[in-house]
Amino acid sequence: MFVCNCFGVTEAQVMKHAGDGACTPRQIASACKAGTDCGSCVRRIQALLGRGACPSREPAVLEEAA
Repeated sequence: MFVCNCFGVTEAQVMKHAGDGACTPRQIASACKAGTDCGSCVRRIQALLGRGACPSREPAVLEEAA
């Protein structure tokens, strides 16, 4: 399914870029131009990123030296 009709970017492409570390609409735009023309897809991109397209980041755990 197309997310960005202006540049022909699919949901799968957005998810691939998110998996590669592009986890904001601006980073997705830098990766594939989605959201940079008419802007109507930005909310869809935000929704995809909010539904787990980006890998979750676990907080760093500091190990105490014993």
